[in-house]
Formats: sequence, C-alpha cells, structure tokens
Amino acid sequence: MADTPPVERFLTGIWTSLGGDIGLLAGVATTGSGDLPSAFAVSDLAADCIGAAGLAVAELIAVRGGDVPMVRVDRRLASFWFDMTLRPEGWSIPSAWDPIAGDYQAADGWIRLHTNAPHHRDAVLAVLRTPADKAAVTGAVSRWRIDDLEAAVVQQGGSAAAMHDLAAWADHPHGKAVASEPLVWLDDGDEAPAADWSPSPERPLAGIRVLDLTRVLAGPVATRFLAGFGADVLRIDPPGWDEPGVIPSVTLGKRCARLDLRRPGDRRTLEELLASADVIVHGYRPDALSRLGLDAAARRRIRPGLVDVCLDAYGWTGPWRGRRGFDSLVQMSSGIAAEGMRRFGGGKPRPLPVQALDHATGYIVAAAVVRGLTRRARDGVGSGVRTSLARTAALLTAAPRAEPGEAFAEVADSDFGSAIEVTGWGPARRLRPPLDVAGAAMRWDRPANPLGSSEPVWLPR
Repeated sequence: MADTPPVERFLTGIWTSLGGDIGLLAGVATTGSGDLPSAFAVSDLAADCIGAAGLAVAELIAVRGGDVPMVRVDRRLASFWFDMTLRPEGWSIPSAWDPIAGDYQAADGWIRLHTNAPHHRDAVLAVLRTPADKAAVTGAVSRWRIDDLEAAVVQQGGSAAAMHDLAAWADHPHGKAVASEPLVWLDDGDEAPAADWSPSPERPLAGIRVLDLTRVLAGPVATRFLAGFGADVLRIDPPGWDEPGVIPSVTLGKRCARLDLRRPGDRRTLEELLASADVIVHGYRPDALSRLGLDAAARRRIRPGLVDVCLDAYGWTGPWRGRRGFDSLVQMSSGIAAEGMRRFGGGKPRPLPVQALDHATGYIVAAAVVRGLTRRARDGVGSGVRTSLARTAALLTAAPRAEPGEAFAEVADSDFGSAIEVTGWGPARRLRPPLDVAGAAMRWDRPANPLGSSEPVWLPR
C-alpha cells in the first residue's frame, strides 16, 4: 500500500510537545490500515508514538549535517508491538496477572485491585481482612464504597483505582490537574563535557550508555527502543524482583543486573554507573532516588550533561501526584474503561485491548531521550524530561472517538521475523520491527534474557 501522510490525530502534538521542528513531520509516513477494537483511536496512537520516536532518531542522524532520513511506520505491526512481541517455541510465558488482580463490583460501582507485586497484594488483603481467595475478596469488596476502598488501599501502600466515567474524571480535582499539565515537561540541563561522541548513520545510538531504572512497562518499552538503535542499555533491579509475564518481551537488546540500593557498596556502584552514563530513565516514585541522595541536582553533579528522563503514573501536580499506579489503574481512573463499557456494553469495565498507555508513554519517553541527545550534540547541554501515563491517557481521550475501522486480522506467521531468537528461556520468534528509518535498521544485538543475568558494568565503548 502506498505511503500516507502522518496522522494528525496525535503525531503533531507529540512532536511539538518534545520541542521538535514541525517542518520535519512531512518526513514521516504510515503504511497499512485497520484498527485494534476499541472505543478510542489506539492504533493511531501506536503508529504516531512510534513515528515520533523514529523521527527523533532520524533528526539525530542529521545533527552533524545532511538530510533527515525518511521514517515509515507499519500501522499493523505498530499496533501489535503494543502487546507481547515474541512467540515462544516449545516453552510458555506465564500470565502477567496475579490471581487476585482484577475488576470488582463494590457497593456503588467498580474498582480495580492491582496485586501483581506481593506487597501490593498484602496491602489489599490487609484492608479487606480476607485470605488470598478470589471469592473471599469479591465478597469483601461488595460491602465497600469504591472511593473508600481506593483510599484505604492506597493508604495501606497498595494500588487500586475506582472507575470514573469521562465526565467525572474531567471534574475530578486530579483529572483537572492532569489536563492542565503539558504532555512532556522539558527542563534545561547543565553544560555537557566536550563532545566525544557523534551518531553513526547506520547505528545512531551506538556508544550511548542508558541506565535503566524502570519496571513494568512504559520505561522498559522506551529502553528496548533505544537498544534497537544500538544503545548499551543496562537495567538495574533489586534482588528478588521479577516480572515473568513481560520480561521476555521487554529485555530484548539489554543487559540486566541487580543491585541492592539499601547497601552502601551497591549504592556506590550505581553512582559509578551514573557517572559514565549518557542517559538515565527512571520510573520509581518521585521521591525514591532523592531518599538515596540522588535527587535531580545530585544526578547532574555526578554526570554533567545527563539526559535525565522520569516517568510516573498519575502526573506531577494535583492531589494524586506521586501516587502508585499502573496502566490498568489509570484506565479506570481516567474514564477509559467506563467509556469502553458504555460503547460496547457487557456490564463490566472495558479497558483498551492492549496496555496502550504504557506502550505509548514508552515511545514518547524514547523520543524524548533521543531529542535530548540531539540537543546535547548540537548545543552542548543536558536535559530533564518528565511525563506520565495519566497525561498520555488525556491525550488519547481528548481525540475524537470515531467508529473504529476494519479490525486487524490475528497476528500471523508473516508478522514475525524468520530468525530464531535464542532467549534466556528458550527459542522464540520476534515480531518484525514496526519502524523503518532509512539507512538505520532497527535491530537488537542480544536476545532477551532474565533479570540479574549480567554484571552491573558498562561495555567498553
């Protein structure tokens, strides 16, 4: 199918929020047609977020002069990359969901409990005073009001979200705060050391070191993208942490190490890694690094010229700033699940067909990182960036909700690459890349591997 101009629904807003030159948008084209089934324009969002990240790579390639290469996005593959990206051969990926996690009918509406992390499950069970039994939890939730239960779980250190419709969220104090935030907060960094790196047209992020302090799912999506263009991505997790339902999909191209940041020696190791990093992407709660003595000022002092990108769930202002959250919870809070139920019926919350807030935010983060590297190469300064799942939700829900087009056919063998990826769990086939930046193939130099499978050191440049 012939290339089509970029969809104006999201791409222009994303690119301009990143400070990008609007004149470059003509260099992005999409191919294909079809939609994921949703009350919202999820496939448009997928294609446009990936297109924005690709355009950032193209701009970086041209930073030392020359033409900006053409960017093409496959709409079908972009939509599928918003879900699981590999097909195991002879093994299986466990469910991403704890048995207690899910939507529950309370006395006055619906609430979602997020219990994938053991401490979050413990918080929910402590509030409800029930064992880890689905029927017992269902009965206990039915006696609560949704706002009261949400508040109690959050107070206990857990994660939950009452379902609001779009109008209620627009009138909610935090909904108003999120709507008034920019999609991307851009802050000036400090002066970078003399440039000792420039992008290669064929492998534009080769030589770039990315310190990845993120967990499910937006941050890992961002750093997977960066690894696809050559970045040395080093992910750091605490001892014992795992995300078995998503790790085979998102650790592609990365090395994964463990540090216990409660130990002074491991904390010094993290600081040493940061001192040699070009980029840090972190998705901890906003005060977590500060408690370790690594607030934004300290990070800039340790690594002048750092491209420092932070994401969170519910945004940076308003009464819920800093609240724990995940894609499925933000969909409940922001009216997405309620609108899906209204449009499609069924009497239950109807979320998006994929965790689109996570994935879209991940590609926005990736675009922000690459634009930060462009600015550092061009102007000699670092940058600070913040964004959130809730603000991405606002971007999606503000778009016109037209009737979806023809639904994509199921993922087919032809959507996967022919090569076998020898992952840390077994052989698999990976979806073909959804993006083509002319002259710079999107490819990964190492297969997906488990958390903790590497040492916390940088590769030689």
